[in-house]
Amino acid sequence: MKRYLHRDGYIDSIIPFIGKDLIKVLTGQRRVGKSYLLYQLIDKITESVPDVNLIYINKELHEFSQIKTDEDLISFVNTKLDKEKPNFLFIDEIQDITDFEKALRHIQASDSAEIFCTGSNANLLSGEFATLLSGRYIEFHVSGLSYLEFLTFQNLPNTNESLLRYIRHGSLPYLVNLPDDSMVIYEYIRSVYNTILYKDIISRFGVRNTTLLENLILFLMDNLGSRFSAKKISDYLKSQKIMLSPKVIIDYLGHFQDAFLIYGIKRMGIAGKKIFEGGNKFYFEDLGIRHAIWGYTLADMGKILENLVFKHLQRNRYEIFFGELEEREIDFTGRKGQTRIYIQVAYRIIDNQTHEREFGNLLKIPDNFRKIVVTMDDLIEGGFKGVEHMHIREFLSTTL
Repeated sequence: MKRYLHRDGYIDSIIPFIGKDLIKVLTGQRRVGKSYLLYQLIDKITESVPDVNLIYINKELHEFSQIKTDEDLISFVNTKLDKEKPNFLFIDEIQDITDFEKALRHIQASDSAEIFCTGSNANLLSGEFATLLSGRYIEFHVSGLSYLEFLTFQNLPNTNESLLRYIRHGSLPYLVNLPDDSMVIYEYIRSVYNTILYKDIISRFGVRNTTLLENLILFLMDNLGSRFSAKKISDYLKSQKIMLSPKVIIDYLGHFQDAFLIYGIKRMGIAGKKIFEGGNKFYFEDLGIRHAIWGYTLADMGKILENLVFKHLQRNRYEIFFGELEEREIDFTGRKGQTRIYIQVAYRIIDNQTHEREFGNLLKIPDNFRKIVVTMDDLIEGGFKGVEHMHIREFLSTTL
């Protein structure tokens, strides 16, 4: 088994379901560490279950290339089962097996093995899977490294210099094996991006016009965190002599989200809690991918901070929107059960006008839930009228 660094937060959330009659599914973008979480789970099970029989399949390895369909999967598993022992089945990148959900239903229904699998496609748990296995699986969404995980992996102190390294290079766990050299790191990240683009999007969805697809992702990188509709994107691209209809743009945005390359958030009215369609904002799973393809400049720091805040809210399991109140925009509204959190993001509070916009917008919200302004200001002295003011490094170091 490979050497790996532990990510106990995910493992702790999965452990209560070991031994339960549920398929455990780990989903997320390629290279965020799903495979190594499987290795960690295998070690945990080996330690706690005596005389266990482990069956491991990794569809990215050539030795498993013969497993192409549900029937192939069933046949392979049957040759590996040991009726005298508890059997545990681990399948990495299961979406590369045609009709895999039929095989999983058969294996689970026959009580042959307890199943763990990973997938790099958001549609993995929809359609036929949801129909055949409704109520029989539980999903665990896996992201790249949080800021604190990044510090642990890289053995770095919690300093502004470490924060800038995290911002610049992103959250992919494999970076721990590379030197702190942006040219080397971005070369690796571009290879990850190309795999996602060509294997998880172009090949999977049969996209023919790859140039237009790439132009759209470049537009999203440039307009990180901006609010727009498919029509507005289409109109802008037409002004640049790039012809993409709103329907094709909607399809492409869906493909990007299916591959976990980006996430879209909707607008919510703060007063009536109504969720509006159209005019979404988009953020990237990994800022390193955005920087490796588009470029990294301090001029984009406001957008970059928004992406960091979005991912931290997501890792803290909030349902995320951007808010609207009396024509004022709230950058993020997080919802978790009956709890709410409201966040404004700015690179720096440089004058009274900026202070009024960021703090004033939050002060207009008529409830007592937590409200935070997140910036990169060097000197932060508490908050203002009950609204907290946090440096992005403190924010990313805090459990919300």
